[in-house]
Amino acid sequence: MTQTTRRAASPAASGKRMLSEQIYAYLRDAIMRGTYAPGEALKPQDLAKEQGVSLAVVREALVRVAGEGLADRLPNRGFAVPAYSDRRWQEIAEARRTIEPVVLRMSVERGDIDWEARVRAAHHRLSRTPAYGPEEPEAGVYYSAAWSEAHRVFHRTLLEGCGNPVLLETFDRMWTASELARRWSAHRDPGRAGADEHRRLEEAAVARDADAAAEVLSQHLTQTAAALTDDPAEGPVAGG
Repeated sequence: MTQTTRRAASPAASGKRMLSEQIYAYLRDAIMRGTYAPGEALKPQDLAKEQGVSLAVVREALVRVAGEGLADRLPNRGFAVPAYSDRRWQEIAEARRTIEPVVLRMSVERGDIDWEARVRAAHHRLSRTPAYGPEEPEAGVYYSAAWSEAHRVFHRTLLEGCGNPVLLETFDRMWTASELARRWSAHRDPGRAGADEHRRLEEAAVARDADAAAEVLSQHLTQTAAALTDDPAEGPVAGG
């Protein structure tokens, strides 16, 4: 390919990437907000028509969404939003309840004064950020983007005192994987006193009570999971 040909192709390729990014952002937000129900099909042809873009652009965006665990790629049947009963939620929940309380214990034992200050600041931001934005027609249904980010930062800051970047990277992956289930949990249990749970987490961590902090976090993850369990006998499905 000549330099002239590469230059001529560049604007088209750039435009396709921009469209794909836009459709990806739309799909991610729509799934998170519940526009598409658990188990609902995501048909590339229909989405391409609705959004006024090519099938190739939609497929590229769907592959990215599926890569984040927000959609399932079905053999010969396109894509679909994961179901409540999907076993992945059970597996993510088990992993988080196994790993995060241990990392928090390490963080409480190793964290310095600067870590304490960051924990207090992250909790203050979380407690002062409205969970549901003015754009939500029904308060108590889906978390706002600002609250979700403050929530993530608080939980991650709690663990940062461990000083182990590999464990923190593991937390990041699990958090992203469980974000959809957490949104569903909020929808199904809007009356939960999550603010009190976060306050107790902050207090136990700053008080350097590793046992209490680990126990509160374990309960926190389990209670979030329970909201997605249609049959209590099946156990928790996701956490956090």
